[in-house]
Amino acid sequence: MIGYYIIAGLLFLLSMYVSNKLKSKFKKYSKVHLQNGMSGKEIAEKMLRDNNINDVKVISTPGMLSDHYNPQKKTVNLSEGVYSQRNAAAAAVAAHECGHAVQHAQAYSWLQMRSKLVPMVSVATKMSQWVIMGGLVLMATTALGSTVLLVGIVLFGLGTLFSFITLPVEYDASKRALVWLETENMLTPQEHEAAEDSLKWAARTYVVAAIGSLATLLYFVNIYLGRR
Repeated sequence: MIGYYIIAGLLFLLSMYVSNKLKSKFKKYSKVHLQNGMSGKEIAEKMLRDNNINDVKVISTPGMLSDHYNPQKKTVNLSEGVYSQRNAAAAAVAAHECGHAVQHAQAYSWLQMRSKLVPMVSVATKMSQWVIMGGLVLMATTALGSTVLLVGIVLFGLGTLFSFITLPVEYDASKRALVWLETENMLTPQEHEAAEDSLKWAARTYVVAAIGSLATLLYFVNIYLGRR
């Protein structure tokens, strides 16, 4: 288990670094005010209209960097620091979340795949750690432990798969956002550069999560193979 804690510690430090970097970038680019004077809400609504999406609402949600698109309710949920603000960071986040709405409207395959996995992953994530730990404990006393551990690994593997499927979904949403912002001349070159850098660091949080999940999965697989 010492190896697990070392891996978890290193990944935690990396995650904290990327998360803090994202927050600092967001704070920095929140000071780059848009010359067009549009708020995050207005940018989101325009991007939806330009993509002929008329059944999605743009609403405000509490918290910082809590922005997300809800495909069930068809809402683009913008945090308080994005919804009413008129800066490059807000523009980037608003357009990115609308990128998910465009993916949904166009039946983007990776988004559809991720959506289908959500029910299974939500259950598997809650159970996997407990099943894995149970398997590790039982392996010391009974052969059944290996089977329990394998079940836990499969459950954890679903979460790992989900985290990697999330990567193309997030990168594609950012790409759609930046292309639209540039095509529609929504931002000046300086503002666009700030928006691009904001989305780059946001995407890295998902990369770190995926790598962390894979590293942890491989660690448990190694234990399973070593005890067989």
